Amino acid sequence: MMKNLQSASLRVTPSLSSNPLKTKKPTIRLNVGRAENALRERARTKPSERVRRAPLERMGKIHRIIAEGNYPNARQLARELEIGYKTILRDIEYMRDHYSQPIAYDCTRGGYYYSQPVHDFAGFTTMTETEMSAIMVAHKAVAQYQDTPFHRPLKVACEKLTRHLDSKDRSLLEHSTEAVSFRPLAPEDTDVALFKTCTAALRAGEVLKFCYRKPGGKTRHTRLVHPYHVTCSDNRWYLLGYDEERHDIRTFALARMSSMQTTDKRFTPPDDFDPAKYLSDSFTVMSGTGDYEVVIDFDAWATDQLRGRKWHATQTVTELADGASRMTMHLSALEEVERWILSWGTHATVIGPAALTERISTTISHLSSRYPNKTAITKPEA
Repeated sequence: MMKNLQSASLRVTPSLSSNPLKTKKPTIRLNVGRAENALRERARTKPSERVRRAPLERMGKIHRIIAEGNYPNARQLARELEIGYKTILRDIEYMRDHYSQPIAYDCTRGGYYYSQPVHDFAGFTTMTETEMSAIMVAHKAVAQYQDTPFHRPLKVACEKLTRHLDSKDRSLLEHSTEAVSFRPLAPEDTDVALFKTCTAALRAGEVLKFCYRKPGGKTRHTRLVHPYHVTCSDNRWYLLGYDEERHDIRTFALARMSSMQTTDKRFTPPDDFDPAKYLSDSFTVMSGTGDYEVVIDFDAWATDQLRGRKWHATQTVTELADGASRMTMHLSALEEVERWILSWGTHATVIGPAALTERISTTISHLSSRYPNKTAITKPEA
């Protein structure tokens, strides 16, 4: 009998004697192979995965219905969830005993309620519509960090947030994400190895050594930098750090770095360095030593494009006649805001400071020499 243990199935076969009224005890053939495989599979399965999700989802729905404050009774809950009356009673008892849910019964109203404020079911994640919308946006926003060390941790974090949603919410989220997308303008191809070296040195307090090229330059120069902060602006990554040779904090674009390596030198970041404060007077990431009050007038078309958007922390916008507007902000450098103003074409007019109007005028003169033919400019409709 033991020769076929690995292949035989579990069967009970009555063995009959010649006398039909007398039977021998049934012969039991045990499928040892299948039993062992089942035990191995169970051993490989995490205990949390063995717990059936359906009861937990059901209790999450019970929590949600009770939390609405309509005092449902067990029979109403059973009809709503299409399950048995006794199952509802067992679930409520389980929620009280195992998750300490303060579920009470109001004899006057004839239904269940929470005797204390409860914002969530301890064993299940429930979300408001606003929170679901935020998770949906986060899912899509994660894609912007592709090819950086942040991408996988962010993706895993989003998956953890949604893993314990009930089937209805998960289905809603999956369908809703198709309705939202991000289209970042000219996202940068990030050198992942360089990025990891940079952020690792920042965390460890190690001095970085790399070759750096200025914008438009061809020559690369070796820099020794104390990395203070990494920031992403206009879809490009920058390092803020103390340059040992120049004895000052500088901003470096990661895309123009090469041959980066850590050194044996250590440093301690200054306690008073605040990246938000350091960049507060920059239009994006370039800081200077000036103190400029930038004033720009926008026509009605540009005003519609600008309205409701925060371009700078210090900006103030005043509505003018005929739908036009005036924007004022305080900056320490003019290079970045100059390019931004020029991107608006004839829809923007610089009122001040004089240094900025001179820069714009010089640039326009150079452009005019490149395009000598005069053609009518038509303003877009959208």
